Amino acid sequence: MTNTQRVNVGKQHPAAYKALIALSAEVEEAAAAAGLDPLLVELLKIRTSQINGCAFCLRMHTRDALKKGETTDRITVLPGWEETGYFSETDRAALRLTEAITRVSDGHVSDKDYSAAAAVLTADQVSAVAWLATVMNAFNRVAITSRYPVGG
Repeated sequence: MTNTQRVNVGKQHPAAYKALIALSAEVEEAAAAAGLDPLLVELLKIRTSQINGCAFCLRMHTRDALKKGETTDRITVLPGWEETGYFSETDRAALRLTEAITRVSDGHVSDKDYSAAAAVLTADQVSAVAWLATVMNAFNRVAITSRYPVGG
């Protein structure tokens, strides 16, 4: 962390930030309507934030997940989800797609990753996961660019 003073882009352009919050609310509603478990939604936000290294969002969504009843075991092993038995087939499909979307610069969302998700998730769930990843990546970039404070 540097001492460079950063512009808080959310405060600098509040209308844009409010639009992102409104989009996030719409995406949350779509995820619920698609039947995605609220705990999975939080895990997808955490996993996106882990990949992006966004401490602010990690803290926020870990707290939110715990308040909603998520276990510390699942949160703790989330970076190694593929190696555990903690996650359902739906969880795994959503995590895989979320990772592919978040790492889009590593070769886009491959047909293999997309097909694996689409084999398990409904079209509404695929879309909701894609929108969740898109919005969370946007929030991560706002928080990281603005250096939202975390701790000390």
